Amino acid sequence: GLRSGKLGEQCEAVVRFPRLFQKYPFPILINSAFLKLADVFRVGNNFLRLCVLKVTQQSEKHLEKILNVDEFVKRVFSVIHSNDPVARAITLRMLGSMASIIPERKNAHHSIRQSLDSHDNVEVEAAIFAAANFSAQSKDFAAGICNKISEMIQGLATPVDLKLKLIPILQHMHHDASLASSSRQLLQQLVTSYPSTKMVIVTLHTFTLLAASSLVDIPKQIQLLLQYLKNDPRKAVKRLAIQDLKLLANKTPHTWSRENIQALCESALHTPYDSLKLGMLSVLSTLSGTIAIKQYFSSAPGTAATTARSFDLVKLAQECCYHNNRGIAAHGVRILTNISASCQEKDLLPLEQDAVFGLESLLVLCSQDDSPGAQATLITLTCMVKLVKCRPHLSQSVVESLLTQLQSAQDAARIHMCHCLAAIAMQLPVLADGMLGDLMDLYKLIGRSTTDKKQELLVSLATVIFVSSQKALSSEIKTVIKQQLENASNGWTAYRIARQASRMGNHDMARELYQSLLTQVASEHFYFWLNSLKEFSHAEQCLTGLQEDNYSSALSCIAEALKSYHKGIASLTVST
Repeated sequence: GLRSGKLGEQCEAVVRFPRLFQKYPFPILINSAFLKLADVFRVGNNFLRLCVLKVTQQSEKHLEKILNVDEFVKRVFSVIHSNDPVARAITLRMLGSMASIIPERKNAHHSIRQSLDSHDNVEVEAAIFAAANFSAQSKDFAAGICNKISEMIQGLATPVDLKLKLIPILQHMHHDASLASSSRQLLQQLVTSYPSTKMVIVTLHTFTLLAASSLVDIPKQIQLLLQYLKNDPRKAVKRLAIQDLKLLANKTPHTWSRENIQALCESALHTPYDSLKLGMLSVLSTLSGTIAIKQYFSSAPGTAATTARSFDLVKLAQECCYHNNRGIAAHGVRILTNISASCQEKDLLPLEQDAVFGLESLLVLCSQDDSPGAQATLITLTCMVKLVKCRPHLSQSVVESLLTQLQSAQDAARIHMCHCLAAIAMQLPVLADGMLGDLMDLYKLIGRSTTDKKQELLVSLATVIFVSSQKALSSEIKTVIKQQLENASNGWTAYRIARQASRMGNHDMARELYQSLLTQVASEHFYFWLNSLKEFSHAEQCLTGLQEDNYSSALSCIAEALKSYHKGIASLTVST
């Protein structure tokens, strides 16, 4: 271990500490371990120090459990006086990684300021890392270092690549209004003075993060980003502007004015690039699910109310619904769905049908997508569930289109569609009866197939069937499910279906499936575990048959349930 004379064994011992912390996250152990690591850092060579640094960074969440912080810092800090610039650089990074527990240590602040003036690039970069971390944690340090950072960024002697690393520190200058204002002025000068692509991208992104943290300048930042999106011809800058607009749309949608949304719509309508249009639509679809959409559709003072279809946002969404790019089409229908769900005005009601037609059209495309994490498919099905919840009168056509596409869809899409149908049936149980016939036919078809997704599909379809049957499975349905499981599935699939039956209240079916699995397990622990689940399911089934008007029957049901619960608890105890 650490006492070995071989460097390799010492390094191996050091890098095992994070796993030790995960297994035993106790303050007394973590305190002792970090003090030992600090000793290794103090007396070891640079490679060992680097290993200790990596361990500290990986175990950042455990740092607050160190009890002797002073002693730990003292041992680490002693290396800052070394003549080796690499050792000093590693120490600075170590201090930066510990900023959360020593935010106000003046000796650390002083060392970082000194190292920013070093002639060694490695040490300067380490000082920049430490300065960023301390600025995020300490108001005093941020206020003290701000002028120093400004001088270095504006200084002619500072290389451009170093300026690019210094600028992101300014995102942490949000501790008070004056500090944020001076940082914003500096960033405004930089974005004007240095028009190169890299400099504009770094400065704009820092600008956005500073505004998002300080909150007061967000409307100005949105306008600035929209200005760059509209006027700057460089695609890299446009992409950065879209990315930052998405960040602000997620964080503070209420700060978006009608003019901001209108400007974004115009840019999306006029751009010839699908990748940029997709990004802008992503921002608009995020905004369409928030309060910003109501602000957009509220008529401006002094103007007559306009029809819904004349709004640029609606035009854009309708145009994109049938786009050949699935991502663009998905965001188009999401915007229409959110408008239909959140805006109750009469002139917006015709958009409901537009949303349904767009969803049905996109569903046909997405049903042939076999990738398991298809984003367009997930957006489409989420929108269907939302639309049915907010507009129940549209549910019949949505369910019919889902059942139709379920027959011919790819397996990956079928799984998502089953989840969608289950969510709809949970919200509107009245629709459930109409689904059962189609679902049972498909269940038999899947049972005879040989696809890779067969097991997952059987579970998903069974879940929809359980939801649709509303806790009362007919004997015919039970027979079909058990028959397909016997022919086509493994024990794990049967267990998952039994678990879903328990969740949906079909305890009788769950009990039968658990019973069938008892003879298929490999150990006594599993046997008693399944037996306990079987007994619990039987107890729940007894309780579902309670009748208020039949006192003697109710007593016998409760007695039977209690007996099963006791048996289940006994089996569960044995299984552990």
